[in-house]
Amino acid sequence: MSEKAAEKLIYGFHAVLARLRHDPAGVLEIYLDLTRRDARARDLVHQARDNGVKLAQVEADRLDRLVGKAAKHQGVVARVRPVALSHSLDDILDSVEGPPLLVLLDGVTDPHNLGAILRSADAFGAHAVIAPKDNAVGINATVEKVASGAAETVPYLMVTNLARTIEDLKEHNIWVIAADMDGEQPLSGIDCKTGIAWVLGAEGAGIRRLVKQSCDEVARIPIGGTVESLNVSVSAALCLYETVRQRSI
Repeated sequence: MSEKAAEKLIYGFHAVLARLRHDPAGVLEIYLDLTRRDARARDLVHQARDNGVKLAQVEADRLDRLVGKAAKHQGVVARVRPVALSHSLDDILDSVEGPPLLVLLDGVTDPHNLGAILRSADAFGAHAVIAPKDNAVGINATVEKVASGAAETVPYLMVTNLARTIEDLKEHNIWVIAADMDGEQPLSGIDCKTGIAWVLGAEGAGIRRLVKQSCDEVARIPIGGTVESLNVSVSAALCLYETVRQRSI
């Protein structure tokens, strides 16, 4: 793989500042709209200078050419090394103090959903987000922007076989719960004080049958109104919140 192939672009102040704070060595160069003179831009300039990262002030149309006019880059784009897919499952679990809290995603391909899930995982202290290598989104510029820094703080592990990973988690005494509208137990009826892994599927397709059958239990999120289901990122946030709520009692 060439040096250029090992680089990518991220954009937006949250994503770029988060990468500067957590992995400054991975930031190769920053491009900032030369018309930005506000506090966020000044903070970015100072952070880049303090970390020895090259920063170029450029015309706005150059940023548009780099990431496309549709991208909401906010006037900042950075050339970075890709975030490494973090650790192995054993490494993650060995580093956990107390009961593990994990999120497993089955068939989530929308980068906005993954970014929002990583953000919730960071907020509620999840130790990792796990997804299959096939039919899943990786960490890209949109994910990093939506995650607002969580792509650098929450390990994202892509595995070959999700059902096999679930069996591995069980061997570590982790209770694996599928969140699905057909679940018999309401979310509040699940004992979250033990090690727990929440399994969520994409909207529409849901969790695949084999993956759901591998889980210890299926829980539903009680909802009213006219909608049939919640966005997967909202469901993940509710599952994580319920876990933290129970563990704080």
